[in-house]
Amino acid sequence: MTSPNGLICFTNCLLPQEDGSLLQRDLWIDERKGIIVDAKETFYVHKKRPERTIDLGGNILSPGLIDIQINGAYGFDFSVYEGDDEYRQGIQMMAEKIVETGVTSLLPTVITQERSIYRRLLPLLQPFSSPQSATLLGWHVEGPFLHLSKRGAHAPPFLLTADRGVTSFEQVYGEENLVEKKDWLLPEKENVGIRMVTAAPEVPGVMDAFSTLSNRGIIMSIGHSTATTAVATAAVKHGARLITHLFNAMPQFHHRDPSIVGLLGASPGLNTPEHVPLADVPCEIIPLKPEVDGSTISSDSATSSGSPPVVERKGSRSGLQLDKGAMTFERPFYGIIVDGIHCHPNSVRLAYAAHPNGCILITDGKAVYVFGLKPVAYHCSAMKILDPNLGDGVHEWRDGKRFVKEGEKLYLEGTDTLAGR
Repeated sequence: MTSPNGLICFTNCLLPQEDGSLLQRDLWIDERKGIIVDAKETFYVHKKRPERTIDLGGNILSPGLIDIQINGAYGFDFSVYEGDDEYRQGIQMMAEKIVETGVTSLLPTVITQERSIYRRLLPLLQPFSSPQSATLLGWHVEGPFLHLSKRGAHAPPFLLTADRGVTSFEQVYGEENLVEKKDWLLPEKENVGIRMVTAAPEVPGVMDAFSTLSNRGIIMSIGHSTATTAVATAAVKHGARLITHLFNAMPQFHHRDPSIVGLLGASPGLNTPEHVPLADVPCEIIPLKPEVDGSTISSDSATSSGSPPVVERKGSRSGLQLDKGAMTFERPFYGIIVDGIHCHPNSVRLAYAAHPNGCILITDGKAVYVFGLKPVAYHCSAMKILDPNLGDGVHEWRDGKRFVKEGEKLYLEGTDTLAGR
Protein backbone atom coordinates (compact mmCIF):
# COMPACT_ATOMS: atom_id res chain seq x y z
CA MET A 1 0.00 0.00 0.00
CA THR A 2 1.37 3.38 -0.99
CA SER A 3 0.46 6.91 0.02
CA PRO A 4 -1.28 9.01 -2.69
CA ASN A 5 1.08 11.95 -2.17
CA GLY A 6 4.05 9.80 -1.22
CA LEU A 7 4.20 11.13 2.37
CA ILE A 8 4.27 8.72 5.29
CA CYS A 9 4.45 9.56 8.99
CA PHE A 10 6.09 7.12 11.41
CA THR A 11 4.77 7.87 14.89
CA ASN A 12 5.31 6.54 18.42
CA CYS A 13 8.95 5.76 17.64
CA LEU A 14 12.43 6.46 18.99
CA LEU A 15 15.03 8.09 16.71
CA PRO A 16 18.78 7.48 17.35
CA GLN A 17 20.84 10.66 17.79
CA GLU A 18 24.53 11.29 17.11
CA ASP A 19 25.37 11.21 20.82
CA GLY A 20 23.82 7.75 21.20
CA SER A 21 20.61 8.93 22.84
CA LEU A 22 17.08 8.16 21.64
CA LEU A 23 14.61 10.92 20.81
CA GLN A 24 10.86 10.32 20.77
CA ARG A 25 9.65 12.13 17.68
CA ASP A 26 7.63 11.48 14.56
CA LEU A 27 9.50 10.98 11.29
CA TRP A 28 8.11 11.95 7.88
CA ILE A 29 9.36 10.47 4.62
CA ASP A 30 8.56 10.85 0.92
CA GLU A 31 8.49 7.28 -0.35
CA ARG A 32 8.42 8.39 -3.99
CA LYS A 33 11.73 10.21 -3.68
CA GLY A 34 13.16 7.92 -1.01
CA ILE A 35 14.07 10.79 1.32
CA ILE A 36 13.37 12.03 4.86
CA VAL A 37 11.49 15.34 4.80
CA ASP A 38 11.23 18.22 7.25
CA ALA A 39 7.82 17.80 8.85
CA LYS A 40 7.40 21.48 9.77
CA GLU A 41 8.43 22.77 6.36
CA THR A 42 6.26 20.22 4.56
CA PHE A 43 3.20 21.07 6.67
CA TYR A 44 3.49 24.83 7.11
CA VAL A 45 5.24 25.86 3.89
CA HIS A 46 4.14 23.27 1.35
CA LYS A 47 0.73 22.73 3.01
CA LYS A 48 0.99 18.96 2.81
CA ARG A 49 0.39 16.26 5.35
CA PRO A 50 1.01 12.50 5.23
CA GLU A 51 -1.74 10.36 3.79
CA ARG A 52 -0.52 7.40 5.86
CA THR A 53 0.53 7.14 9.49
CA ILE A 54 2.31 4.07 10.84
CA ASP A 55 2.43 3.46 14.60
CA LEU A 56 5.71 1.74 15.51
CA GLY A 57 4.65 0.92 19.05
CA GLY A 58 7.57 2.64 20.78
CA ASN A 59 10.25 0.79 18.78
CA ILE A 60 13.50 2.30 17.49
CA LEU A 61 13.42 3.57 13.92
CA SER A 62 16.95 3.60 12.48
CA PRO A 63 18.24 4.30 8.97
CA GLY A 64 19.75 1.38 7.09
CA LEU A 65 23.46 1.19 6.38
CA ILE A 66 24.81 2.04 2.93
CA ASP A 67 27.87 0.01 1.89
CA ILE A 68 29.81 1.89 -0.79
CA GLN A 69 32.71 -0.55 -1.07
CA ILE A 70 31.84 -4.22 -0.97
CA ASN A 71 33.43 -6.82 -3.23
CA GLY A 72 31.00 -9.58 -2.35
CA ALA A 73 29.47 -11.65 0.42
CA TYR A 74 28.04 -15.08 1.25
CA GLY A 75 30.47 -16.78 -1.12
CA PHE A 76 29.61 -14.53 -4.08
CA ASP A 77 32.31 -12.35 -5.64
CA PHE A 78 31.28 -9.41 -7.84
CA SER A 79 34.59 -9.67 -9.70
CA VAL A 80 34.18 -13.32 -10.72
CA TYR A 81 32.11 -13.92 -13.86
CA GLU A 82 30.98 -17.46 -14.67
CA GLY A 83 27.96 -16.67 -16.84
CA ASP A 84 24.99 -14.28 -16.83
CA ASP A 85 22.53 -16.59 -15.07
CA GLU A 86 24.94 -17.56 -12.31
CA TYR A 87 25.90 -13.92 -11.80
CA ARG A 88 22.28 -12.73 -11.53
CA GLN A 89 21.47 -15.51 -9.07
CA GLY A 90 24.47 -14.54 -6.96
CA ILE A 91 23.43 -10.89 -6.90
CA GLN A 92 19.89 -11.77 -5.90
CA MET A 93 21.03 -14.13 -3.15
CA MET A 94 23.51 -11.65 -1.70
CA ALA A 95 21.11 -8.70 -1.85
CA GLU A 96 18.47 -10.63 0.06
CA LYS A 97 20.77 -12.04 2.74
CA ILE A 98 22.76 -8.91 3.49
CA VAL A 99 19.68 -7.16 4.89
CA GLU A 100 20.24 -9.15 8.11
CA THR A 101 23.39 -7.07 8.73
CA GLY A 102 21.50 -3.76 8.59
CA VAL A 103 22.69 -2.93 5.06
CA THR A 104 19.76 -1.68 2.97
CA SER A 105 21.67 -0.19 0.03
CA LEU A 106 25.05 -0.94 -1.53
CA LEU A 107 27.43 -0.24 -4.36
CA PRO A 108 28.81 -3.57 -5.64
CA THR A 109 32.54 -3.04 -6.11
CA VAL A 110 34.41 -4.55 -9.04
CA ILE A 111 38.19 -4.64 -8.84
CA THR A 112 40.59 -4.40 -11.80
CA GLN A 113 39.59 -6.72 -14.63
CA GLU A 114 40.79 -7.55 -18.12
CA ARG A 115 39.11 -4.71 -20.00
CA SER A 116 36.71 -6.90 -22.04
CA ILE A 117 35.18 -8.28 -18.82
CA TYR A 118 33.76 -4.91 -17.82
CA ARG A 119 31.30 -4.98 -20.73
CA ARG A 120 29.97 -8.32 -19.45
CA LEU A 121 29.83 -7.52 -15.75
CA LEU A 122 28.65 -3.96 -15.55
CA PRO A 123 25.27 -4.24 -17.33
CA LEU A 124 24.41 -6.97 -14.81
CA LEU A 125 25.06 -4.59 -11.91
CA GLN A 126 22.57 -1.90 -12.84
CA PRO A 127 20.36 -0.51 -10.05
CA PHE A 128 18.17 -3.26 -8.66
CA SER A 129 15.90 -3.97 -5.70
CA SER A 130 13.06 -6.20 -4.58
CA PRO A 131 10.73 -6.03 -1.55
CA GLN A 132 12.92 -8.55 0.32
CA SER A 133 16.39 -7.28 -0.67
CA ALA A 134 18.82 -4.47 -0.22
CA THR A 135 18.95 -1.97 -3.07
CA LEU A 136 21.84 -2.05 -5.54
CA LEU A 137 22.45 1.63 -6.31
CA GLY A 138 24.73 0.98 -9.27
CA TRP A 139 28.35 -0.01 -8.97
CA HIS A 140 31.76 1.12 -7.82
CA VAL A 141 34.71 0.37 -10.08
CA GLU A 142 38.07 0.17 -8.30
CA GLY A 143 40.53 0.18 -11.18
CA PRO A 144 42.03 -0.27 -13.70
CA PHE A 145 43.35 3.33 -13.63
CA LEU A 146 45.61 2.73 -10.62
CA HIS A 147 49.32 3.27 -9.95
CA LEU A 148 51.37 0.12 -10.44
CA SER A 149 53.45 0.54 -7.26
CA LYS A 150 50.29 0.88 -5.12
CA ARG A 151 48.25 -1.80 -6.86
CA GLY A 152 47.77 -3.95 -3.75
CA ALA A 153 46.06 -7.18 -4.81
CA HIS A 154 45.07 -5.80 -8.25
CA ALA A 155 46.49 -7.65 -11.25
CA PRO A 156 49.40 -5.66 -12.83
CA PRO A 157 48.75 -6.78 -16.44
CA PHE A 158 45.28 -5.22 -16.35
CA LEU A 159 46.26 -1.75 -15.06
CA LEU A 160 45.82 1.07 -17.59
CA THR A 161 46.59 4.73 -18.16
CA ALA A 162 43.98 7.19 -19.39
CA ASP A 163 45.90 8.70 -22.28
CA ARG A 164 42.68 9.98 -23.85
CA GLY A 165 41.23 11.39 -20.65
CA VAL A 166 37.56 10.68 -20.07
CA THR A 167 37.38 8.88 -23.42
CA SER A 168 39.64 6.17 -21.97
CA PHE A 169 37.14 5.66 -19.16
CA GLU A 170 34.29 5.42 -21.65
CA GLN A 171 36.17 2.92 -23.77
CA VAL A 172 36.92 0.65 -20.81
CA TYR A 173 33.64 0.83 -18.89
CA GLY A 174 31.35 1.53 -21.82
CA GLU A 175 29.97 4.99 -22.47
CA GLU A 176 26.44 3.68 -21.95
CA ASN A 177 27.33 2.71 -18.37
CA LEU A 178 28.43 6.18 -17.25
CA VAL A 179 25.80 8.31 -15.54
CA GLU A 180 25.19 11.73 -17.06
CA LYS A 181 23.04 13.30 -14.37
CA LYS A 182 23.78 14.35 -10.81
CA ASP A 183 20.31 13.25 -9.72
CA TRP A 184 20.53 9.62 -8.61
CA LEU A 185 16.75 9.30 -9.00
CA LEU A 186 16.99 8.66 -12.72
CA PRO A 187 13.87 8.01 -14.82
CA GLU A 188 13.02 4.44 -15.68
CA LYS A 189 15.05 2.88 -18.48
CA GLU A 190 17.97 5.12 -17.54
CA ASN A 191 19.45 2.75 -14.97
CA VAL A 192 23.05 3.32 -15.92
CA GLY A 193 25.54 1.60 -13.67
CA ILE A 194 28.61 3.61 -12.59
CA ARG A 195 28.16 5.67 -9.43
CA MET A 196 31.73 5.70 -8.10
CA VAL A 197 35.22 5.33 -9.54
CA THR A 198 38.46 4.79 -7.60
CA ALA A 199 41.46 6.03 -9.59
CA ALA A 200 44.97 7.43 -9.06
CA PRO A 201 45.05 11.11 -10.12
CA GLU A 202 48.76 11.02 -11.02
CA VAL A 203 48.21 8.33 -13.67
CA PRO A 204 48.40 10.02 -17.11
CA GLY A 205 45.02 11.36 -18.20
CA VAL A 206 43.16 10.61 -14.98
CA MET A 207 43.23 14.12 -13.50
CA ASP A 208 41.49 15.59 -16.55
CA ALA A 209 38.79 12.92 -16.33
CA PHE A 210 38.07 13.73 -12.67
CA SER A 211 36.41 17.05 -13.52
CA THR A 212 34.29 15.69 -16.36
CA LEU A 213 33.07 12.58 -14.56
CA SER A 214 32.44 14.46 -11.31
CA ASN A 215 30.32 17.02 -13.14
CA ARG A 216 28.31 14.15 -14.56
CA GLY A 217 27.37 13.01 -11.06
CA ILE A 218 29.94 10.23 -10.54
CA ILE A 219 31.76 10.13 -7.19
CA MET A 220 35.48 10.22 -7.91
CA SER A 221 37.67 8.68 -5.23
CA ILE A 222 41.45 8.84 -4.79
CA GLY A 223 42.98 5.43 -4.23
CA HIS A 224 45.85 3.06 -5.04
CA SER A 225 47.88 6.19 -5.64
CA THR A 226 51.31 7.75 -5.07
CA ALA A 227 49.92 11.29 -5.25
CA THR A 228 51.87 14.04 -3.50
CA THR A 229 50.08 16.65 -1.41
CA ALA A 230 49.94 19.01 -4.39
CA VAL A 231 48.51 16.35 -6.71
CA ALA A 232 45.99 15.12 -4.13
CA THR A 233 44.86 18.69 -3.47
CA ALA A 234 44.48 19.30 -7.21
CA ALA A 235 42.41 16.11 -7.49
CA VAL A 236 39.98 17.41 -4.88
CA LYS A 237 39.74 20.70 -6.75
CA HIS A 238 39.01 18.67 -9.88
CA GLY A 239 36.09 16.96 -8.20
CA ALA A 240 37.39 14.11 -6.01
CA ARG A 241 35.04 13.69 -3.05
CA LEU A 242 36.40 10.57 -1.39
CA ILE A 243 39.57 8.68 -0.43
CA THR A 244 39.48 4.90 -0.85
CA HIS A 245 40.67 2.91 2.22
CA LEU A 246 42.77 5.63 3.86
CA PHE A 247 46.39 4.71 4.74
CA ASN A 248 46.30 1.60 2.55
CA ALA A 249 47.76 1.58 -0.98
CA MET A 250 49.07 5.15 -0.70
CA PRO A 251 52.20 6.94 0.61
CA GLN A 252 52.45 6.97 4.37
CA PHE A 253 52.15 10.26 6.24
CA HIS A 254 55.32 12.39 6.19
CA HIS A 255 55.56 15.73 7.93
CA ARG A 256 57.03 17.51 4.88
CA ASP A 257 54.66 16.02 2.34
CA PRO A 258 51.68 14.32 4.02
CA SER A 259 50.36 13.20 0.63
CA ILE A 260 46.77 11.94 0.41
CA VAL A 261 46.47 11.42 4.16
CA GLY A 262 47.27 15.11 4.62
CA LEU A 263 44.00 16.12 2.98
CA LEU A 264 42.28 15.40 6.28
CA GLY A 265 44.24 18.23 7.89
CA ALA A 266 43.66 20.82 5.17
CA SER A 267 42.14 24.08 6.34
CA PRO A 268 38.60 24.59 5.04
CA GLY A 269 39.61 28.18 4.28
CA LEU A 270 42.83 27.27 2.51
CA ASN A 271 43.00 28.28 -1.13
CA THR A 272 46.40 27.30 -2.48
CA PRO A 273 46.97 27.68 -6.22
CA GLU A 274 47.62 24.26 -7.70
CA HIS A 275 51.03 25.25 -9.06
CA VAL A 276 52.33 26.70 -5.76
CA PRO A 277 53.10 24.16 -3.00
CA LEU A 278 52.53 25.50 0.50
CA ALA A 279 56.24 25.15 1.29
CA ASP A 280 57.05 27.66 -1.46
CA VAL A 281 55.18 30.57 0.12
CA PRO A 282 57.57 33.56 -0.11
CA CYS A 283 59.13 34.51 3.21
CA GLU A 284 62.12 36.46 4.52
CA ILE A 285 64.31 35.62 7.54
CA ILE A 286 64.99 38.71 9.66
CA PRO A 287 66.63 39.18 13.08
CA LEU A 288 64.41 38.98 16.12
CA LYS A 289 63.35 42.42 17.35
CA PRO A 290 62.74 43.39 20.98
CA GLU A 291 59.09 43.98 20.22
CA VAL A 292 57.55 41.15 18.16
CA ASP A 293 54.16 41.74 16.67
CA GLY A 294 51.71 39.10 15.54
CA SER A 295 53.15 38.98 12.04
CA THR A 296 56.42 37.30 13.06
CA ILE A 297 57.03 33.62 13.71
CA SER A 298 60.05 32.26 15.59
CA SER A 299 62.34 29.74 13.86
CA ASP A 300 64.33 26.76 15.18
CA SER A 301 67.49 27.94 13.42
CA ALA A 302 69.84 30.78 14.50
CA THR A 303 71.24 33.85 12.79
CA SER A 304 74.94 34.53 12.44
CA SER A 305 74.73 36.85 15.46
CA GLY A 306 73.51 34.00 17.58
CA SER A 307 70.05 35.48 17.99
CA PRO A 308 67.13 33.28 16.92
CA PRO A 309 65.56 34.57 13.71
CA VAL A 310 61.92 34.98 12.93
CA VAL A 311 60.07 34.40 9.70
CA GLU A 312 57.90 37.21 8.48
CA ARG A 313 55.55 36.75 5.56
CA LYS A 314 55.73 39.78 3.32
CA GLY A 315 54.37 41.17 0.14
CA SER A 316 51.87 39.44 -2.11
CA ARG A 317 49.62 36.74 -0.70
CA SER A 318 49.23 35.02 -4.05
CA GLY A 319 50.85 31.87 -2.65
CA LEU A 320 48.60 31.53 0.39
CA GLN A 321 45.12 32.91 0.88
CA LEU A 322 43.32 32.66 4.18
CA ASP A 323 40.83 35.44 3.58
CA LYS A 324 37.73 35.35 5.71
CA GLY A 325 34.90 33.75 3.80
CA ALA A 326 37.16 32.17 1.17
CA MET A 327 35.79 28.68 1.83
CA THR A 328 36.98 27.20 -1.43
CA PHE A 329 38.46 23.89 -0.31
CA GLU A 330 36.22 21.09 0.89
CA ARG A 331 37.98 18.14 2.46
CA PRO A 332 37.01 14.78 0.99
CA PHE A 333 35.29 11.95 2.82
CA TYR A 334 37.47 8.93 3.51
CA GLY A 335 36.86 5.23 3.89
CA ILE A 336 38.95 3.45 6.52
CA ILE A 337 39.34 -0.25 7.33
CA VAL A 338 38.94 -0.69 11.08
CA ASP A 339 39.76 -4.38 11.50
CA GLY A 340 42.86 -3.81 13.63
CA ILE A 341 45.10 -5.26 10.91
CA HIS A 342 44.96 -2.90 7.93
CA CYS A 343 45.03 0.15 10.23
CA HIS A 344 46.35 0.41 13.77
CA PRO A 345 43.69 1.74 16.18
CA ASN A 346 45.87 4.79 16.87
CA SER A 347 45.86 5.65 13.16
CA VAL A 348 42.08 5.37 13.10
CA ARG A 349 41.81 7.72 16.07
CA LEU A 350 44.14 10.28 14.46
CA ALA A 351 42.14 10.28 11.23
CA TYR A 352 38.83 10.58 13.04
CA ALA A 353 40.11 13.37 15.27
CA ALA A 354 41.29 15.31 12.21
CA HIS A 355 38.09 14.94 10.19
CA PRO A 356 35.26 13.20 12.08
CA ASN A 357 32.52 14.26 9.69
CA GLY A 358 34.31 12.67 6.75
CA CYS A 359 34.77 9.18 8.21
CA ILE A 360 33.21 6.18 6.45
CA LEU A 361 33.80 2.77 8.02
CA ILE A 362 34.78 -0.13 5.78
CA THR A 363 34.29 -3.66 7.03
CA ASP A 364 36.97 -6.12 6.00
CA GLY A 365 37.23 -9.88 5.83
CA LYS A 366 39.76 -9.98 8.63
CA ALA A 367 37.10 -8.77 11.07
CA VAL A 368 35.71 -12.28 11.09
CA TYR A 369 38.88 -13.46 12.83
CA VAL A 370 39.59 -10.42 14.98
CA PHE A 371 36.14 -10.11 16.48
CA GLY A 372 34.89 -13.65 16.04
CA LEU A 373 32.00 -12.45 13.89
CA LYS A 374 29.90 -14.51 11.57
CA PRO A 375 31.37 -14.14 8.06
CA VAL A 376 28.82 -11.99 6.30
CA ALA A 377 29.84 -8.96 4.25
CA TYR A 378 33.47 -8.40 3.31
CA HIS A 379 35.51 -5.59 1.81
CA CYS A 380 38.11 -7.78 0.14
CA SER A 381 37.40 -10.05 -2.79
CA ALA A 382 38.75 -13.15 -1.10
CA MET A 383 35.50 -13.92 0.66
CA LYS A 384 35.34 -17.40 -0.88
CA ILE A 385 38.24 -18.48 1.30
CA LEU A 386 37.26 -16.47 4.38
CA ASP A 387 35.89 -19.41 6.28
CA PRO A 388 36.41 -19.08 10.08
CA ASN A 389 37.48 -22.72 10.08
CA LEU A 390 39.96 -22.30 7.22
CA GLY A 391 43.39 -23.53 8.21
CA ASP A 392 46.66 -21.74 7.66
CA GLY A 393 48.30 -22.37 4.30
CA VAL A 394 47.94 -21.59 0.61
CA HIS A 395 44.46 -21.31 -0.93
CA GLU A 396 43.11 -20.63 -4.43
CA TRP A 397 41.63 -17.23 -5.26
CA ARG A 398 40.99 -15.76 -8.74
CA ASP A 399 42.81 -15.06 -12.01
CA GLY A 400 45.20 -17.89 -11.21
CA LYS A 401 46.33 -16.20 -7.99
CA ARG A 402 46.52 -17.74 -4.55
CA PHE A 403 46.38 -16.38 -1.02
CA VAL A 404 48.35 -17.41 2.02
CA LYS A 405 46.56 -17.49 5.38
CA GLU A 406 48.70 -16.89 8.45
CA GLY A 407 46.63 -16.62 11.58
CA GLU A 408 44.41 -13.56 11.25
CA LYS A 409 46.09 -12.31 8.06
CA LEU A 410 45.73 -13.13 4.38
CA TYR A 411 48.52 -12.32 1.91
CA LEU A 412 48.79 -12.48 -1.85
CA GLU A 413 51.12 -15.42 -2.41
CA GLY A 414 54.75 -14.40 -2.85
CA THR A 415 54.18 -10.88 -1.47
CA ASP A 416 53.57 -9.07 1.81
CA THR A 417 50.39 -7.54 0.34
CA LEU A 418 47.39 -7.89 2.66
CA ALA A 419 44.11 -8.91 1.08
CA GLY A 420 41.83 -5.90 0.88
CA ARG A 421 44.72 -3.43 0.92
